[in-house]
Amino acid sequence: GPARRNSCKSGDHVHYIESSGSPTSTSFTVAVQGCSHGELDSIYEALKTYESQELQAENPERSGKIDILICCGDVQTLRNPADFHALNVPPKYKTMGDFHAYYSGRKVAPILTIMIGGNHESSNYLQELYYGGWVAPNIWYMGAAGVINVCKNIGTGENFHKIATLRIAGLSGIYNSHHYSLGRFEMPPYNKGSLRSVYHIRHVDVQRLKALGSTESINHQKPDASTNVNRTIDIMVSHDWPRGIAHHGNTSQLLQRKPFFREEVESNTLGNPASEMLLHELRPRYWFAAHLHVKFEATVKHGNAEKNSTDENL
Repeated sequence: GPARRNSCKSGDHVHYIESSGSPTSTSFTVAVQGCSHGELDSIYEALKTYESQELQAENPERSGKIDILICCGDVQTLRNPADFHALNVPPKYKTMGDFHAYYSGRKVAPILTIMIGGNHESSNYLQELYYGGWVAPNIWYMGAAGVINVCKNIGTGENFHKIATLRIAGLSGIYNSHHYSLGRFEMPPYNKGSLRSVYHIRHVDVQRLKALGSTESINHQKPDASTNVNRTIDIMVSHDWPRGIAHHGNTSQLLQRKPFFREEVESNTLGNPASEMLLHELRPRYWFAAHLHVKFEATVKHGNAEKNSTDENL
């Protein structure tokens, strides 16, 4: 359906929430946040306000609930002041933020939250969860690269059954050509160089995600939505944009808002070349990214209709 824009005030913060589609009993209602920068409280408060003011009014029989919040990096998962040494931000931005309260259990995320890492994180903590895991109650980190299935169930006991599944893949960090082909050599305490290289994506992690798209071509089978075999990726999440994506949307509007992107857009160096490859290999239904602090929509039409006829959305 057409996009609708709503503003939700939370304390000193005003969040503009743009929504589309009409939720049903068998669909997922997914919220997507760009860079969080430690402001979890205001994000959750704005979404709960949106639930009560918008979703419940539209769908009172479903209680208007948001099923999942996806955070596209820069969550700044600081547990205590000792983690500041692992956070690469200018000194004036070194604030504790809200995550520590969720980590300690003093607060619990009211919405299932799925996050990836960006370039402003408590890297020492995320490095402990290379393959992903719960960073706090109800907040799941995707790891350096990973894929999960989120299931929606109804009923209890003998009447319990699954009604929908959403498959989400994620790639943490940002691209840097100098470190892309290296292994994971960083360990805390970080020096000036490793404080940055620790959040640079690696070829091995990209290859692990690329393998998700290879089964169909090997077995010549169509995706089976009822199993994990050859299942299409519904949502792909990364921190930086896939390279070249600026040419698949309103490029002139993007350059009006961010004129200093012009040189990179014209030389096709804006974005992550590894993510560009994954975009065409995996062909997820939707792709969400952050990092550049500007809203931009794009649609990528793939040439080989046999692989997956669904358009890419960023």
